[in-house]
Amino acid sequence: MKKTIFVALTMLITGVSLTSCREAAQDTEKETVIVKEVQVEKQDNEGILERTAKKVDKEVNKEINQEIDNIGDDN
Repeated sequence: MKKTIFVALTMLITGVSLTSCREAAQDTEKETVIVKEVQVEKQDNEGILERTAKKVDKEVNKEINQEIDNIGDDN
């Protein structure tokens, strides 16, 4: 009885593993993608922090200018 269950489980596991491998082999056929390399010239030597700080400064300056305009309208 134990041998029969062991053989049945072994056959089941083997069958499942072979089936899953066969399906994976079919999925390996994919489209060929052509990648074109483009050389990008970097105009400034600033890092990400410097570029981000400049953008934040611009936004803050816009808000400050709007508040100054609002204060000037009180007259």
